[in-house]
Amino acid sequence: MSDQNIRNAGFTSSGIKGESLASSLMCHEAKASGGGVHSGGPTSSLQEMGARGSAHSSGFTSSGISAGSQASKMMSKEARSHGGETPRGGTTSTIQSISMGGKGGRR
Repeated sequence: MSDQNIRNAGFTSSGIKGESLASSLMCHEAKASGGGVHSGGPTSSLQEMGARGSAHSSGFTSSGISAGSQASKMMSKEARSHGGETPRGGTTSTIQSISMGGKGGRR
């Protein structure tokens, strides 16, 4: 289900779908960073997972992040770099939100 939710948001194997949550997220992220989308950020990570269909196997599931997964390692690393908390709108929370069918904390 998490992979389907990412595709439904507009992150597809053929690229980001126009007029979608994905295109809105990409636009917001590019504006916030001065014109580009950074590797490892929410947009690029979600696009990679959408193209590969790998969100669930990475540990981003429709019921939460799987213990011991790549997703849990990503969450721990991001939390350590933000004083122990995973920031709203950060890479981990955005991917998990969209994996669960949400809007990624942005719009």
